[in-house]
Parts: sequence; structure tokens; C-alpha cells
Amino acid sequence: MTRIALVVGSLAQKSLNRAIARYITAQAPAGVDIDEVQIGDLPLYTQDLDSQTIPAYDRVRAQLKAADAALIVSPEHNRSIPAAMKNLIDIGSRPFGHSAWSGKKVAIVTASPGAYGGINSGLHLRQSLQSLGAEILIAPEVFLSRANTALGEDGQVANESTAGFLNKFAAAFYDWAGR
Repeated sequence: MTRIALVVGSLAQKSLNRAIARYITAQAPAGVDIDEVQIGDLPLYTQDLDSQTIPAYDRVRAQLKAADAALIVSPEHNRSIPAAMKNLIDIGSRPFGHSAWSGKKVAIVTASPGAYGGINSGLHLRQSLQSLGAEILIAPEVFLSRANTALGEDGQVANESTAGFLNKFAAAFYDWAGR
């Protein structure tokens, strides 16, 4: 069994990134278990809380540590990482010496209605996670531009070209995560 921690960097329930994450996770082969890491309820990280037990922190740290790999699907906010996503990275990296990211396989997908596909967020995520010792899937890359045009009225991936591209990514990711 390959365990995947899914992180959707958008807190919006109808976000483009959540729709893309649903599509990618629906491509998971048999023997893959996907556990979504909820990030909307996490208190903002501060070292002052390191000596306290924070149930939400313990939950996400345990989910990340239990996973063989993490799949992050995130938008870009103001040309960088959404605040809730950065908060999760910080929480997962603490307390010092007990990072859930160290040695963790992580794939990053970004999607945006804009022309650049959230590339700045993707690169910033990659930079932050590599500094924490995560093993990042470098290729294939997914910085999905004009992602809103890939979805049908039902919010599902409807564009055949996008579906084919995401299928190739999903196959490569699940193969890599299971090794």
C-alpha cells in the first residue's frame, strides 16, 4: 500500500486547484491510499507553541509522517505561496529536529486562471521544501495555466488535452511515490 498525503493549498471548496486535485487523485491505481491533510483549521505557527500540545498540529504532522509521499496542489497568491500552505510547511517542519518534510517525497502541482499557471508558487514551494530536506518530483512539472478553461460547468476536468497531460503526470507521480 502506498500512502499519499494530499494537500490542497486553497481553502475555497470550489477552487480550481481542488478540482485538479480531485482529478489527479481519481487516477490513483489500486494499492494507493490518499488522505487529505486539512489546513484551514490550523492556528498560525509560532515557536511559542512548540512546548504545547496543539491537536491540529499533531494531526497534520502525523498525516505527513505516515505518508510515503505528499501531493501538493496549490494556487498562487500574490506571486507566492498561499498563507495557509506556508503555515502547513512551517508546522510540519517543527519542532526542530522532528520535521515531517525531511526525506519526504513531494510532488507540486499549481493551477491558475492566469497565463503563468502559478509557477511562482510552485517554485517557492519547491525552494522551501527542498531546504527542509524533502525529495521533490522535478519532472513532469505541472504549472497549469488558464485552468478555468479546462473545467466543464460541473467543475470537472473536461478538456481532453488537459486530461491527457494530468494523466501522464498522475502515472509518473504514483509510480515514483510507490518506489
